[in-house]
Amino acid sequence: MIVIKQLVLQRGQKVLLNQANATIFPGQKVGLIGRNGMGKSSLFSMFLGEFPPDQGDLSIPANWVVAHVAQETPALETSALDYTLDGDRELREVEAKLAKAEADHDGTEIAHCHDHLHAINGYSARARAGELLSGLGFKHEQLNNPVKSFSGGWRMRLNLAQALMCRSDFLLLDEPTNHLDLDTVIWLENWLTRYQGTLVLISHDRDFLDNTVTGILHLENQLLTLYTGNYADFERQRAEKLSQQQQLFDKQQREAAHLQSFIDRFRAKATKARQAQSRIKALEKMERVAAVRVESPFTFSFREPESLPHQLLSLDHVDGGYADKVILKGVNRAIVSDMRIGLIGVNGAGKSTLVKMLAGELSPLSGERKEGKGLKIGYFAQQQLEQLDPKASALLHLQRLDPQAREQELRDFLGGFLFAGDMATSPIEPFSGGEKTRLALAILIWQKPNLLLLDEPTNHLDLSMRDALTFALQDYQGALIVVSHDRHLLSTTTDQFWLVANGKVETYEGDLEDYRDFIKANQVVSNVDKTEAAVDSSSSVDRKAQKREEAEARQRTAQARKPIEQKLKKLEPQLGKLQSKLAELQAWLGDESAYAPENKQQLQDTLKEESALKLEVEQVEEEWLTLQMELEEISQS
Repeated sequence: MIVIKQLVLQRGQKVLLNQANATIFPGQKVGLIGRNGMGKSSLFSMFLGEFPPDQGDLSIPANWVVAHVAQETPALETSALDYTLDGDRELREVEAKLAKAEADHDGTEIAHCHDHLHAINGYSARARAGELLSGLGFKHEQLNNPVKSFSGGWRMRLNLAQALMCRSDFLLLDEPTNHLDLDTVIWLENWLTRYQGTLVLISHDRDFLDNTVTGILHLENQLLTLYTGNYADFERQRAEKLSQQQQLFDKQQREAAHLQSFIDRFRAKATKARQAQSRIKALEKMERVAAVRVESPFTFSFREPESLPHQLLSLDHVDGGYADKVILKGVNRAIVSDMRIGLIGVNGAGKSTLVKMLAGELSPLSGERKEGKGLKIGYFAQQQLEQLDPKASALLHLQRLDPQAREQELRDFLGGFLFAGDMATSPIEPFSGGEKTRLALAILIWQKPNLLLLDEPTNHLDLSMRDALTFALQDYQGALIVVSHDRHLLSTTTDQFWLVANGKVETYEGDLEDYRDFIKANQVVSNVDKTEAAVDSSSSVDRKAQKREEAEARQRTAQARKPIEQKLKKLEPQLGKLQSKLAELQAWLGDESAYAPENKQQLQDTLKEESALKLEVEQVEEEWLTLQMELEEISQS
């Protein structure tokens, strides 16, 4: 086990840990959390033996193999597949010994090497490496491409694949989801749940933590506190310590009002009932969640748009892409002022292409993009960070945007993003990625947009800033379209989803839990299919058996779902008729003439009928939701 005892960690003049203690047991999966700059990455470096404690002890079993994600990737000629295989150091050592033995015609050593390869599953190593790369989004035709041919984000995925390839006892992951899309994040979650070693994970994605860890190591006030359970459990336990703080209720009420608004609008609508149920669950959890957020140092909100026309933007029969490469075909979408949309789909499907077309940064290849009168777009993407002037201060960036604004007003505004004092007036060149992201968001917010287009806005943001952004988006008055792998942000700020897949943009009627189940069901098959051309034939029999078992499992699931789906098919039109009839009655009751003396008997009869109909609608809705839950249980079993 890993034992931290009376640990003191100091970087320069700043003490990060002082007399800290913690014990992590073999096989435990722990999320390391704390505000940025508190020492999480420094503690990781100490785990890796890069420097010793200033005082105290940190002990890790000497025989443990430690794996971590490299931060740099040289421009190598090595193929992506071989680069991933390099992560299994023991495999490479045995392969080198085998090559030497064969060159020396040493039969005894050759036999010994083959025994060793068999013991470490070396013969299936290429298959495992191919499956890792496939799960991380690489196409099978890319596996033999040289490392130097990939962009920076994809090289980080290669580094992650190399770390996962290592048959480690102790795995260290520092923000592994930053360069991943939602589908790949879900794949990584599934991989980590199967990992047999000890895991310490730094992440600012609460859903990712909830689905991967069994403990939370909280770094605060120069101490370490280990909480049992996932991030939601940590929030509950932490909330008990902070529940006396009045700010809890202020923040809680804003989120509760947003969730309740959605529930009230859609709980009776069959196509939205599942999403309404997920909001109800979120509302039930709020009491334990909000208290942790009290500590957030960020306080900002979106400025009210100067105008908010109903029709904002539309794409009519639009094809989108680059030069002669068409990525999206025949897109017909209209955006109105009350829309709050999350874009979902695999990496490369065209989500960013769609957002760029909406933003006007990419012209359609065909079709028409129409702007409504008074449209003012606020567009955030990672490339916006590169457009910041490194020699200018945060304050100067805003002054250039709004020369008429008072300096104190700008300073007060920037203070909500933690740009105060010298931070507001110093050049931003040395700023971290998180600080530059905060500044880009501040610049966007100051401009009072009525349509927000956000492409992965949470990269580099810690939990406190993510929470602050979530609250601000919930209060935002305009239309919102967001691409994010942060499911908490998506589920608490959007009301509907558009699925970008197979060159199309379509409305997705399920919620994020449905989408996760859909991805999990499809990844099992697609990962095998994608890697078949790139891996050894030695595992082909196993793959065939696995595919046969998966097909049989899918068939059993389909058979179990069929009678329930048939019942749902009958219930939905029944529910629609009841709701229509109820709407007619309520429309009559809303008319003043209904309460005239001559309509007294009809009023009494209608009120009775309305009461009976409400009860019937409630019963049918309850039956509908029960059947949906049964379907969900079948999908998860």
